[in-house]
Amino acid sequence: MNVSSRSRVSIVFSAASIVTSAWIATGQSRGGAQFPGGINPDGSLRPSAPVSRLFTQDAYTEYALLEPGSGQFRIMFLPEETRVGATELVNATRGGSEGSGIEVYDPRTGKPLKFTYEQQRDDPESHAIRATLPAAVPEGGIGRVLIYKTYKDPRTYTMNNDDIVWVRSLSGYRLGVILPKGFAFMSSNVAAQLTTTPDGRLKLAFANPSGQSNPVTIHARKTLSTFPPTPSTDVFFDDVKTLYDLDAPQTGRIAVEQTYSDYRKGDTARLDSLDYLGLQDLKVVDLDTGKALSPNTERNARVVKLDVPIVDDRQSAHLRITGTLKASGYTVVNGELIFARTLHGLRNTVLLPAGWEATGVSQSGTIGTSRGRAFVSLINLNAENTYKVTIRARRSQG
Repeated sequence: MNVSSRSRVSIVFSAASIVTSAWIATGQSRGGAQFPGGINPDGSLRPSAPVSRLFTQDAYTEYALLEPGSGQFRIMFLPEETRVGATELVNATRGGSEGSGIEVYDPRTGKPLKFTYEQQRDDPESHAIRATLPAAVPEGGIGRVLIYKTYKDPRTYTMNNDDIVWVRSLSGYRLGVILPKGFAFMSSNVAAQLTTTPDGRLKLAFANPSGQSNPVTIHARKTLSTFPPTPSTDVFFDDVKTLYDLDAPQTGRIAVEQTYSDYRKGDTARLDSLDYLGLQDLKVVDLDTGKALSPNTERNARVVKLDVPIVDDRQSAHLRITGTLKASGYTVVNGELIFARTLHGLRNTVLLPAGWEATGVSQSGTIGTSRGRAFVSLINLNAENTYKVTIRARRSQG
């Protein structure tokens, strides 16, 4: 996949949900009451439920700090709704944060959506945006909205003399923080890419692989330096996800599902993934509508025609491609299952066949179980879009 064509400098290739809503539902642990997570009264940690979701949450959140001393920051938020038939998406305001300047758009058309912003229950600090989806979430599809909002929270955004201090517990998965123009980073406690936006502001881009609360503290100070835009690829905005579902080892087959959003302008979407995924039985679905799209070949590239052309930066095509891989680095040697392949993008999950247990993973990832099958979720936190991984597994003796 041509990563440069998805550069965040000119947003072109984002992503969304890979796994079906049924599998997402399966990921909700029935043992939540037994393993609630959190902290006991004595300060010890409670165990959380076993990992059972093939991928962590999908929303992208970007925080742009506004005028120093204002206590305000502008948020861009891209959440999703997977429940079939759902007609709205609810986004609550964090207690203590005052919301204003709310705008809600349909990412498919770029047009404004209806919404309400109201106090919840009897708590004056509890408010929520209720955005009406363009249409009910279709079978096999995903609902999504694009939200802009301004938070005022002097507890989060403070000043130390002329220096900025921004501290916030972020539970999102893919994140960005942008400084006001004329400020430079003194300190940041998260590992992140550092880039410059087209208008000369400094930005941190990072992921929170656990999806759990992640306290972030940033210190910044005034500078007379100017910063030219940095040509770079924001892999954390690009939320492409790929699932490799391993069939019985003797077949060597892998079922592949990949979802993403393409921001490139025009009335066609190029299927870049097919450059490295030689899929048989290829199918493409528009996730906004659940409609199947027919792949065509144009100028030696595989493309699909879009029902709604992309003409502005608020729009994107939300797609899922599926198919089957063979001769793909999936073998069994002396009773050991081996999956060895070059992977692309931020998130890749390998679902092992039933009855097999992971015994070795060459790259950083989490291990979980979904519907009785072990899986490995790999997280690529570097700017390089490709990396090699080897996963080894043995048959369960239970």
